[in-house]
Amino acid sequence: MYLFRKNDPDRPTNTNIRIMHFINVLAITVFLAGIIWKLIDLILLK
Repeated sequence: MYLFRKNDPDRPTNTNIRIMHFINVLAITVFLAGIIWKLIDLILLK
C-alpha cells in the first residue's frame, strides 16, 4: 500500500507536494473529528 512505502532517496523532494499532503491529512483529520463529534452528540448528549 502507498502509505507504507519507504522513501525513495533518488526522488527529489517537492515543497508543493509536501504542503498538499499536509493539507490533505489535516482535512481528513478534521472530517473524522467532525464525524466522531456528531456521533457523540447523537448518542451521548441527547
